[in-house]
Amino acid sequence: MSSIDDPSNSVGDDQPPIDPSVREALVSAARRSAVGQVAPGETPTAGALLTAMGGIRGLVESILPGLSFLVIFTLTQQLVVSVVIPVIVALAFVVVRLVSRTPVSSALVGVLGVALSAGLALITGRAEDNFLLGFVINAVFLTAIIISLIARRPLVGVVATLLVPDASDWREDKAKFYVALIATFVWAGMFALRLAIELPLYFAQATQALATMKLLLGVPLYAGVLWVTWLLMRAAYGRRASD
Repeated sequence: MSSIDDPSNSVGDDQPPIDPSVREALVSAARRSAVGQVAPGETPTAGALLTAMGGIRGLVESILPGLSFLVIFTLTQQLVVSVVIPVIVALAFVVVRLVSRTPVSSALVGVLGVALSAGLALITGRAEDNFLLGFVINAVFLTAIIISLIARRPLVGVVATLLVPDASDWREDKAKFYVALIATFVWAGMFALRLAIELPLYFAQATQALATMKLLLGVPLYAGVLWVTWLLMRAAYGRRASD
């Protein structure tokens, strides 16, 4: 059996102490993450899932730029207008957030991603290059998850430890370790599935099919993986104590 499959191999590992300020920053980041919206051991709800996805506004901001590209490119087959209008849509979201005095960080990240994707497509003159940045992001996340598995520290378990202080023994507890392992594999599967389906479409220059699959493998798949992760972690972790 490989070292990944046996949590007992990790017992007794010496771990250097983490600076309190660094740990506080990590905990804060974990709580803001999608997984952190429902701490391990708590019952997931549809409302919590919607919150983790950024609410109705967050869903619209995530879906509309990609949907506008698909619709416009399908109707016009014109590269410039197909990639520029999604940038304008993303900028509009920032303006709306500024006017309504709501946090703009997620909208700014969205603008940056859409703009970079559009820039790549305009530079190369290939509509399918609008999706290159997404491939890189998925590959980076998949690589990070694989590294965490090789290191016998499944990423979901690390996040859970930051959310639940009394879960520090998760690598010695077989139930917690295997649940974290399975949940981490689920996330790896999501990123791998995206690349496995979308990359062949990219090389085939099937831009419309690629745009469609990106939408289908985006928010819907992400929501499903997040929900499964919450259910898995609830099975192994006790309810979080009140803060």
